[in-house]
Amino acid sequence: MFIREKKTSCGNYTEVDIIPRTEEAEIASRGKRGKKRKAAKPKQNAINDKNAKRYLIQLGNGNFGRGDIHLTLTYKDKTLPETVEAAEKEVSNYLRRVAYRRGKLGLPPLKYILVTEYKFVKGEEAEKPKRIHHHIIMNGDGIDRDMVEAMWTHKRINWKRYETDLEYRHSIDRIGYANADSIQPDDDTGIEALCRYITKDPQGKKRYSSSRNLKRPDTERNDQTETEDADRSQWHASRNLEEPTEKCNDYKYSRKRVAELATSSDGGLAAFKEIYKDYDVVSVEPIYYEQTGWHIYLKMWKKPKPTERKKKKNERQQKQHRKADIPPPT
Repeated sequence: MFIREKKTSCGNYTEVDIIPRTEEAEIASRGKRGKKRKAAKPKQNAINDKNAKRYLIQLGNGNFGRGDIHLTLTYKDKTLPETVEAAEKEVSNYLRRVAYRRGKLGLPPLKYILVTEYKFVKGEEAEKPKRIHHHIIMNGDGIDRDMVEAMWTHKRINWKRYETDLEYRHSIDRIGYANADSIQPDDDTGIEALCRYITKDPQGKKRYSSSRNLKRPDTERNDQTETEDADRSQWHASRNLEEPTEKCNDYKYSRKRVAELATSSDGGLAAFKEIYKDYDVVSVEPIYYEQTGWHIYLKMWKKPKPTERKKKKNERQQKQHRKADIPPPT
């Protein structure tokens, strides 16, 4: 048995797994050591197990952040789709409208993660979905949140009139409720809390998706069984998300060193901050298993370059001065 350092990076976000590995398992998986490679997407788009949820958090943290948008979409009774497939077609048409509008405005291409949640009516011969709604995380990049909400409609929008006629803007008949919020992530965990919220254990089912242009992390998981299928959640992503990379190192830690780190008073946090000097280590979680011993899981963010740090510091100072209603220093 040896110790593997598995580093999964997606944008500025990185997770490190320091885990025991047997030679038998290595031979069975035929993994390549020490080589950087693209991480593989899960075979199924389920989010009812911890590995798939972890994948979604990596995907969200690696692609979205401050100023991006969390959007909730619902249906009126008269517009409620008969099937989940019809709802997915409806929201896909909506995303195409948003993508087209972004192009007309000269904005970067749309990137998104979509989660569809729904329940089934019980006691009927043919089960029908109810309470279908969608959660979408999408890039902001200058698009107006009111505009994003307004496009949740079957009607063609006259954009020139939309910009000048407030009464027309309010008269647009929407498919249902639409609410767009600007994402204000936690500095340590990014948008992890939001990803956990939209993938919380459902009473019914969930499906999720994302644009193809997202950065994609790696995760390993098993396909769902028929008994688990009733609570399955699926996802899709836009194709332009940045894809995460994975690199394994089998010679960095010994089992003795891992045990020392895991049992230290801070779980090894101080030591890991020295080991990964180019990162802000925000989370260390040691877990002990009887069969294999200590596993350590880390979450961290790439430190900005000096010029980026100075720029962020100036932005924070300007924000503080605006709040205090005093002019910033020149």
